[in-house]
Amino acid sequence: MHETETRPRWIAPMKPRSPDETHRVSTPLELFFDLVFVVAVAQAAAGLHHGIAEGHTAEVLPTYLMMFFGIWWAWMNFTWFASSYDNDDIPYRLLVFVQMTGALILAAGVEPVFATGDLTITVIGYVVMRVAGVAQWFRASRSDPEHRPAAVRYAVGITLAQFAWIGLLFIPENLRVPGFIVLALVELIIPIWAEAASPTPWHAPHIKERYSLFTILVLGEAILSTSLAIQSAVDEGGMNAEITTIIIGALLIVYAMWWLYFYQPTYHLIMDLKVAFYWAYGHLIVFAVTAAVGAGLAVMVDYVTHHAEISAEAAGMAVALPCAIFVFSLWILQEHPRANNAIDTLLNPVTAFLILLTPFTGQPVLLTGILLAALVIIRLVRHLD
Repeated sequence: MHETETRPRWIAPMKPRSPDETHRVSTPLELFFDLVFVVAVAQAAAGLHHGIAEGHTAEVLPTYLMMFFGIWWAWMNFTWFASSYDNDDIPYRLLVFVQMTGALILAAGVEPVFATGDLTITVIGYVVMRVAGVAQWFRASRSDPEHRPAAVRYAVGITLAQFAWIGLLFIPENLRVPGFIVLALVELIIPIWAEAASPTPWHAPHIKERYSLFTILVLGEAILSTSLAIQSAVDEGGMNAEITTIIIGALLIVYAMWWLYFYQPTYHLIMDLKVAFYWAYGHLIVFAVTAAVGAGLAVMVDYVTHHAEISAEAAGMAVALPCAIFVFSLWILQEHPRANNAIDTLLNPVTAFLILLTPFTGQPVLLTGILLAALVIIRLVRHLD
């Protein structure tokens, strides 16, 4: 890359980028942004892991989903904005740094949420991220008359939502989860409302690459959390047959998840605005359960080393359930739209169902890995044919 290609301009008009631009790839700033968010994902997954292992799944799962929603939503809004308006001038870069700082603040607040339910730090971090995004939308509204109605709606809607998030801290604690759900729905509605005014452009292959990279990062976090748990178990008691089986199954699971997500291009599925919303929002589930797989594998290690306060079936379900949801989510988002026969239509749902049975077999991790690997092989053979 030539030096001039990475040198930012001082202040440049925030004009929309062409959706047909060739050779559009993720920028170094976008990749840096993703790495910061992985810190928050790791914190959320760690909280889920410890909560399940301690037998508090019912309490910890809503907390995990709330934290993951905040992480994913801030990442997604940046990603789609950058696909439309990344002019890479100095104010743009500085505002992205502010968003990254907000992500780090949010990550610092994840552990207190799991421990005591205190949302203060996470809400502060979230608001910092979103306010920086508002500044970007106001810049876009000044430079892009064609899409100004949408940009203004984004800026106004996000601003009002942030006041509501701050207000969430002052309501009774028993109302915070319902309040969170309401505000999350409001956040999801804002882009639909804004895009109805004047749809902003986005670059479909660029968006697909951004989601693909984040999928890889979340898979990497799953590998890291599993490897740390295994290392701790080996240091404590040495390698044994149970740990070896988990390692083999975990590798099959993670490799198969990667292959299932990437084995065919899918950017053509998001060329239409309505389908793009459906596809983009659906990835909340894909990302959340991918991170949860890592937490579940760590729970299984805790169980076989007698550090988990749950049954064998519950430990196995901590792996099987997110894997089954992952397979079913990919069926909804990627496989079902392009399936042209009954076999292609049923492969993922049947595999998901069989995975849910593995906790009752005594070998949930290994059998889940084998089922996912079998699904990959069948998909590849049918695709090659």
